[in-house]
Amino acid sequence: MNTTIFNANHLRNDMKWRLLGIIGKWLIDALFKTIHIDIHGWDKVAPLMNSKRFLIVLWHSRMFPVCYTHKGYNGAVMVSQSEDGEIIAQIIHRQGHEPIRGSSTRGGKKALHQIVEALKSGNRPALLIPDGPQGPRCKVQHGIIRLAQLTGYPIISVTGSFSNMKVLNSWDRFIIPRPFSRCLLLYGNPIYVPADADPVLQEEIRYQLECELNRITYKVDHYFGHDLR
Repeated sequence: MNTTIFNANHLRNDMKWRLLGIIGKWLIDALFKTIHIDIHGWDKVAPLMNSKRFLIVLWHSRMFPVCYTHKGYNGAVMVSQSEDGEIIAQIIHRQGHEPIRGSSTRGGKKALHQIVEALKSGNRPALLIPDGPQGPRCKVQHGIIRLAQLTGYPIISVTGSFSNMKVLNSWDRFIIPRPFSRCLLLYGNPIYVPADADPVLQEEIRYQLECELNRITYKVDHYFGHDLR
């Protein structure tokens, strides 16, 4: 990545990308002003969330409800280095987070190190998408487990669905709410990774997290009568 065209927030400096970020955030905010949001499972994660020392994980398809409802957390967010990732990074920055550029397929190790350093700099969370940026869909990659082990932060899974939504014909079946729909946001059970976890235990926890994310995602979809499995 050519760092001369990027600013301190890991964003491209040129006007086109900045405008896309400004317009994108404005459209999302306007859309969600029409949507009624119910939040379930908050009580079991509230102390962790209030500490600001946690890792939020979500499936790629659920970025709309999760990123909107977690604005202003000053989270470190791994975002791919693609042009699509640039648009996401510009919007996420304006939602009150710090985009860290990298993915499981490109620049991931460097981005993981940058996130660890960002979390060590103060009480702040990270938001991570364990099946991004290109899948496989709803499969947790190992990076999140390693990050939890290095930081000691608990992993909090969260998902959302809508009563009326458009499901894109994309690899992740990305969901976009329609105006005036209802949203259900659901938190899963916190998961911890011991500092001395060996590869066998790490794999067990990875699978546990994958099952938990799929469980709560099926639950919110089923609540509205959807089946996106």
